[in-house]
Amino acid sequence: MRVMGVDPGLTRCGVGIIDAAPGARPRLVAVGVVRTDPHEQHPQRLLAVEAGLTEWFDSYRPDVISIEAVFAQHNLPTVTGVGQAAGIAMLIGARSGCQVAMHTPSEVKAALTGSGRAGKEQVGAMVARVLGLAAPPTPADAADALALAITHLWRGGASNRYAAAVARGRS
Repeated sequence: MRVMGVDPGLTRCGVGIIDAAPGARPRLVAVGVVRTDPHEQHPQRLLAVEAGLTEWFDSYRPDVISIEAVFAQHNLPTVTGVGQAAGIAMLIGARSGCQVAMHTPSEVKAALTGSGRAGKEQVGAMVARVLGLAAPPTPADAADALALAITHLWRGGASNRYAAAVARGRS
């Protein structure tokens, strides 16, 4: 299974691609960020996010896109941009027929560290450990995108198998 993790953001949108097979350690395929110029007009920045995420999707053809669910913060303009970037990632997945999954920040932290209150350093360290990397990817948005992909492997896969079993039972 190939998973594309997306840590949505308007200035830096983290993207990570991992491959996984049952019983094997997940493998890093690619990681990076889609950047936009904060001095550009908002619509142009959204277009740049869409173009960047589409390029990642088209290059790596994931089976699922795992996106961080937006949560309310005090800074409304930041939340709005993050929500719009998340919506673009969802649209790219839906348009291609790819499965799209959402995971909350606390779910990701708990999946990787055992604590929903873990710091970015702990999450980055666990990403490196799980993927067998010498150091966490930088910037943090890139490591967070990989954490989202790993979370989906560990949590989303079981949920999806359960949902499929329930659906089979109804037919």
